[in-house]
Amino acid sequence: MSEAEDTLEAIRRKKRQELQQQTGESSHEESADAPSEPIYIDSPDHFQEVTSKYDVVLTDFYADWCGPCKMLEPIVEELAAETDAAMAKVDVDEQQALAQQYRVQGVPTMVLFAQGEVAEQIVGVREKSDLQRLIERELQ
Repeated sequence: MSEAEDTLEAIRRKKRQELQQQTGESSHEESADAPSEPIYIDSPDHFQEVTSKYDVVLTDFYADWCGPCKMLEPIVEELAAETDAAMAKVDVDEQQALAQQYRVQGVPTMVLFAQGEVAEQIVGVREKSDLQRLIERELQ
């Protein structure tokens, strides 16, 4: 993610929090609509915020140097646009503590969260249809 995209995402998060405070909403009262693009995680706190904000989050632990991760990227982007689940992307080189916390030993590893809890962990590239089934199972 570029520096400009990082800045925009930070501004969006801050504005969303301000609007929630003004309207008296809490991000924990009800799940927000999932964004139509993957959310790039920039810290453990940001990760915690995302997994608690959305009912279902498919997290892609990846590395820029990983060929299979690059193959998975368009699938994750399509799932973000087509499903009601949020897609999170965690760069294991930048977020080593998160990778260790979720016992990521190889990339790509995908961790599916439902209501903030780990529901499934998948290592390696999977077909879009397989991931859709996992997501839909948790959304029901």
